[in-house]
Amino acid sequence: MKHARKPSTGTTLNDFGDLKRALRKAARETASQVEREQAERAQREAEQRARDAERELFKVAVGPVYAMAPSGRAASTAPRPAPIAKQRQLDEASALQESLSDDFDVDSLLETDESLSWRRPEVGADVVRKLRRGVWARQGQLDLHGLRTDEARERLGAFLREAQTKGWRCVRVVHGKGLGSPGRQPVLKEKTHRWLVQSERVLAFVQARGDEGGAGALVVLLNVR
Repeated sequence: MKHARKPSTGTTLNDFGDLKRALRKAARETASQVEREQAERAQREAEQRARDAERELFKVAVGPVYAMAPSGRAASTAPRPAPIAKQRQLDEASALQESLSDDFDVDSLLETDESLSWRRPEVGADVVRKLRRGVWARQGQLDLHGLRTDEARERLGAFLREAQTKGWRCVRVVHGKGLGSPGRQPVLKEKTHRWLVQSERVLAFVQARGDEGGAGALVVLLNVR
């Protein structure tokens, strides 16, 4: 008599091994996740305790705070005044102080030893010599050729203000050699001397060398504030 064969379940030892490994891996991942959550919660709690401690210290340092009693005054609704442009005020004041006169007598102040020059009393003669030798590099230039007197005066004043704003030390001013009435110096040249001597921004000037314009130009040393 033959015995009937038991049906196979299809499950092997390898299947059980894989299942165990999967269960161990899931358990490790779960434990790691729990540890991370616990660490994050502990960090948040520590930060909250630190904030609470800071608030308590602040309260102790400041002491009790009370609301101010009403003063009965209504809050002002008047518009606030527009801000004043300080630099503009300084520029305008400087322009007024520096208003250059055409009638200023400059002839007695000019030195004509080697070539025409001028310097403030507090500026040493060696400065003029250095200016002639070109010790300071020319950082800017203004050409007044062809301008009327009023235009030239305004252009020169604006140029000196701009030069001081930029921190320039040495510039060249070209006034040309055009002649005025017979027996007189060139008009624009003479006026340029007068204007420069009156400007507080100018420390000294000398007639330019031949290759820089000669008698038709000046090299000007500026006061850098």
